[in-house]
Amino acid sequence: MTIGGLVKFSLIDYPGKSCAVIFTRGCNFRCPFCHNPELVLPEKYSPEIPVSEVLDFLKSREGKLDAVTITGGEPTMHSDLPDFIKKLKDMSFFVKLDSNGSNPEMLKNLIEQKLVDYIAMDVKSTFENYEKAAGVPVDIDKIKKSINLIKNSGLSHEFRTTVVRSIVSLDDLKKIAENVRGAQNYFLQKFIFAGKLNDENFKEEISYSDEELQKIIDEISTFVEHCGIR
Repeated sequence: MTIGGLVKFSLIDYPGKSCAVIFTRGCNFRCPFCHNPELVLPEKYSPEIPVSEVLDFLKSREGKLDAVTITGGEPTMHSDLPDFIKKLKDMSFFVKLDSNGSNPEMLKNLIEQKLVDYIAMDVKSTFENYEKAAGVPVDIDKIKKSINLIKNSGLSHEFRTTVVRSIVSLDDLKKIAENVRGAQNYFLQKFIFAGKLNDENFKEEISYSDEELQKIIDEISTFVEHCGIR
């Protein structure tokens, strides 16, 4: 597994738990609004952090941190992800996985082996407009399979959509909420330019106002157990 970043302490990346955050390098999507191009685009890759160095650090935090969040990039691209997580579970860490849902086979494997405790999946857009948001052709059947796997896993989970006006309309958000109907959590993430993007043309993009998003939340809140804005 190739690691491109490590945050040693966070209180916001695993709900209710203190955690370290591991960023894997490499992604099969090319979302134009991505905030982590240094983990996605080979020409912008950040320096690799040795896996042994990360594991040594986490070993030193046993009993001091509750959990580890694995994000990216796209972690499920790495075939040795299960073996890596087993090492974390041997240290008694809770594990949260962030994924784009493009690899349901890996998700199924992790769920069946009880290697993850919380799964967060980005739902980029409606199924009809997924390619525009992901920046590449997408196998929608795999996205649908991942959504159903996560919803029926019995694990704590969330789905989330980054709201970019030119890609996701307010009506689209209603359709997405219907597509994840029955989920534990669905969050709308406001798009905020943070200084680096896959596509520089998106520097001027904006999200919807809090008032607009709250109106949508009121309309879709019955589809899921909890719906909120980030």
